[in-house]
Amino acid sequence: MLLTLTASLAAATVATAEDAKLPPASDKTNITYATDIKPIFDAACVKCHSGDRAKARLRMDTLEGVLKGTKQGKIVTPGDPEKSWLVKSVAHLTKDPEGWMPPPNNKAGIKPLTPAEISLILGWIKQGAK
Repeated sequence: MLLTLTASLAAATVATAEDAKLPPASDKTNITYATDIKPIFDAACVKCHSGDRAKARLRMDTLEGVLKGTKQGKIVTPGDPEKSWLVKSVAHLTKDPEGWMPPPNNKAGIKPLTPAEISLILGWIKQGAK
């Protein structure tokens, strides 16, 4: 029982540490893919994640592509940014840096997303990812 409690507390500590790295979700109302999110993805994602040769078969140049995700599964859970892989990836919260997007030191020189951009993505997902 003590081992279970210790493991539970450790998991809670990790989640809290990860949450602390996330900016708060944007309080902007009516965030949409077309107006607010696509410009972020166009600058940081679509160079690799668009067209017929999209990396990981993930198309981020359309709302449908983002919501479809990859053959491994969805990257966005509308209404629940904390369960969305996209958030963990762009906020660099995955344990393996291979999952960080955009990748560090990428050949295209694309910089990591800013806290404001991550905040907007969080707000968009929280509002239903429309």
